[in-house]
Amino acid sequence: MLKKYVPMTETAFYILLSLNEPRHGYGIVKHVEEITAGRLRLGSGTVYGTLTKMQKDGVIVVFADEHRKTLYEITDIGKQLINEEIKRIKELYKNAAVYEEDFKR
Repeated sequence: MLKKYVPMTETAFYILLSLNEPRHGYGIVKHVEEITAGRLRLGSGTVYGTLTKMQKDGVIVVFADEHRKTLYEITDIGKQLINEEIKRIKELYKNAAVYEEDFKR
């Protein structure tokens, strides 16, 4: 499963990052837009396609709230994956910071 998801697409990363609490699909879209300061606006087709794939892979679970709205929640597998991706991104950032000056002119 690790090789299938890491490295993650930006869409998958931000969807999982948004599931720090259970959210509806629209809530995920709005949260991603908010935390990226509007840089990333996910389309509903992209979000729901990714959520469906993640559900099939056991990365998230789906349930209905008291208003029968669909909520998405990250699983333990999903938490492991996002933690591995965060670790990978931290390494990228550390190395980028070390070598950044070499590429400035």
